[in-house]
Amino acid sequence: MKITELVAGFAKPIVEAHGCELWDVEYVREGSEYYLRLYLDKEGGVDINDCEAVSRAIDPILDEKDPIPESYHFEVCSAGLERPLKRPSDFARFLGSPVTVKLYRPRNGLKEIPCVLLGYEDGRVTVEAGKETITFEKSEVALVRLRVEF
Repeated sequence: MKITELVAGFAKPIVEAHGCELWDVEYVREGSEYYLRLYLDKEGGVDINDCEAVSRAIDPILDEKDPIPESYHFEVCSAGLERPLKRPSDFARFLGSPVTVKLYRPRNGLKEIPCVLLGYEDGRVTVEAGKETITFEKSEVALVRLRVEF
């Protein structure tokens, strides 16, 4: 089992007990350092107090279960307004929302396309960009994230 899945398994009930939703778990190397990050969401937004309470509740469990052999930094963060969409349930939840699709290779000269999410099926992302409906294959899409319009 991957570290992120293992951590998500024991973190999810704790996060939910604090009135939040576990949006994502990330274990990444940045430079010479490793980071374990939990991203939270909740109706009305996550604040610093939510992050601190969840961090304090999960920290001793991480020490006890010791799922990561090397040293790492543990962070609890808000998923953010412009969060990436990863799971099919993320795409379903935000149908009709403004998103930015980042591509591996430019299409019509663009690698980032501001658009509206219309659909998601088997990794294919369908959007409306201007008056055009476009479906991107999974192999074309590097990232889809929510886009905040002001």
